[in-house]
Amino acid sequence: MSTGILLIQLGTPDAPTAPALKSYLRDFLGDPRVIDVPRWKWWPILNLIILNTRPAKSAAKYARIWDPVTGSPLLHYTRRQTGLLQQAMPSVPIRFGMQIGNPPLASTVKQMIAEGLDRIVVLPMYPQYSNTTTASATDSLFKILMNVRTVPAIRIVPPYYDHPAYLDAMATVVRDEIKQLSWEPDHFVYSFHGIPQRYAQKGDPYATHVVRTTRGLQDRLNFPKHKWTQTYQSLFGREEWLRPYTDDVLERLAKSGKKKVFVITPGFTADCLETIDEIGHESKEHFLNAGGTEFHQCQCLNDHPAWIEAMKVIVEEEGRGWLN
Repeated sequence: MSTGILLIQLGTPDAPTAPALKSYLRDFLGDPRVIDVPRWKWWPILNLIILNTRPAKSAAKYARIWDPVTGSPLLHYTRRQTGLLQQAMPSVPIRFGMQIGNPPLASTVKQMIAEGLDRIVVLPMYPQYSNTTTASATDSLFKILMNVRTVPAIRIVPPYYDHPAYLDAMATVVRDEIKQLSWEPDHFVYSFHGIPQRYAQKGDPYATHVVRTTRGLQDRLNFPKHKWTQTYQSLFGREEWLRPYTDDVLERLAKSGKKKVFVITPGFTADCLETIDEIGHESKEHFLNAGGTEFHQCQCLNDHPAWIEAMKVIVEEEGRGWLN
């Protein structure tokens, strides 16, 4: 019996261009897990309005974060995470695949099966469970397995929102970033990707997981009670999303005299558009325009040695009996 490890990440457009973003957004926003609206109602909105207006705007944002050498930050760091985890676990084949874009998850899974791997430990790169992320990732995987003749045994790593290894790694990254500052933050903001309130009301446990993650990080970082706030970002559409909204909180902080802010994004295991541009560019601008003076976007777990070690701990725990 041969075991491999598979990392599943959402994915990224192939280039910071309108055509590439149109293809990416068609797949992303066409996922019923992400947009829980009847298809007859959502299809014309997506295809006749959004895909004709949003790609160019999104492409301009991706162009701001696109590295001339490494390209997409999400792809770069996912590749780094896979390679470094492989170095830490040299006897186990480790691969990654994207739900959208390249390298396609389907190609990765079929390659692993062709290599003779008949047991796969799957690590979705989403610490907190949500129907829009973790469930979407497993949907993608199982749809692929429905069309292969030899289906390997699968173990899915459960959400690790309160796993000590993940929390310890995240706290280490935060401490390292704070040490590099030439100023002391007045306030810390834990910003997580939002979801519509309706999703939570229908049973999505995401908000509960977010609270547990924040509590676990607070146990380790011990920021004074009056110096931190947990928020939600990345709103989309017109319906009510989980509150409080990150930009609203940043504006209130600046206007109340909290001029130096440090923003942490624990829900993202790799830096991407939502962290580098949305927080590091747009939210920073919003905060400074409201009267703030210093703003720092803490990097994600990325390729930090503490996170690579945490990944190893998490997959070995789920792979007990298969990996050791």
